[in-house]
Amino acid sequence: MRPLQHLRHLLILGGTTEGRALAAALADRPGPRVTSSLAGRVAQPRLPAGQVRIGGFGGPDGLAAWLRAERVDAVVDATHPFAAGISRNAALAAAATGVPLLVLRRPGFTAAPGDRWHPVPSLAAAAELLPTLGRRVFLTTGRQGIAAFAHLDGLQFLARSVDPPEPPMPAALEVLLDRGPFTLDGERALLREHRVDVLVTKDSGGAATAPKLTAARELALPVVVVERPPVPAGLPVAPDVPGALHWLERLERPGRQPDRSHRPAS
Repeated sequence: MRPLQHLRHLLILGGTTEGRALAAALADRPGPRVTSSLAGRVAQPRLPAGQVRIGGFGGPDGLAAWLRAERVDAVVDATHPFAAGISRNAALAAAATGVPLLVLRRPGFTAAPGDRWHPVPSLAAAAELLPTLGRRVFLTTGRQGIAAFAHLDGLQFLARSVDPPEPPMPAALEVLLDRGPFTLDGERALLREHRVDVLVTKDSGGAATAPKLTAARELALPVVVVERPPVPAGLPVAPDVPGALHWLERLERPGRQPDRSHRPAS
């Protein structure tokens, strides 16, 4: 494993399992100072190892200024696959400063035989399709996604989120405050207990929330899957922490851009 002494300061845009795992992998390794930045949208986030900052940067210009002031040599965007605004700001700031940027993005969910998936491009499209599929809805889109369904009458919603949602919300809504990982047995029991007949989820990927899809398949439930936004064009992408470490090892010196054609094997 190659040392990382060629880097002075690494910024991890985190808040995900992968971001915490990368920070942990670097915590006891000789190399750069590591700062993990969290958006601050969760009241009690799981903090990664090492230095942590919480809150926004003030758009791409603010992030670019922070990269310069803090002498950052590389950035890893390990944000949620649906944090499109943060990823866009990171791409613009990296381009403005010449700081190498890697997107650490876990693969999306993969359909299996028996799945009744209905892919849609947005939460608005999910809301439009939903009344044709069922009446008792399990929403697993995160608290900020619940507002997209607020106008739907005649449906009963069960929503799960880490923190309580804020208005607007559907009139018939029950909220479960919980945080993954979730078990298959638990998801089976939840779907049966609440007599769910349709599931709505984002294609966030990851093992922590995948059991709900297996449970839905076993019960032959339709699943509305909101497709993830694309990664900003031209950026290297790693599917996991080993791929991100490999990318960091290949950065030869501060300020030098890596080969953007590289894609770590998945």
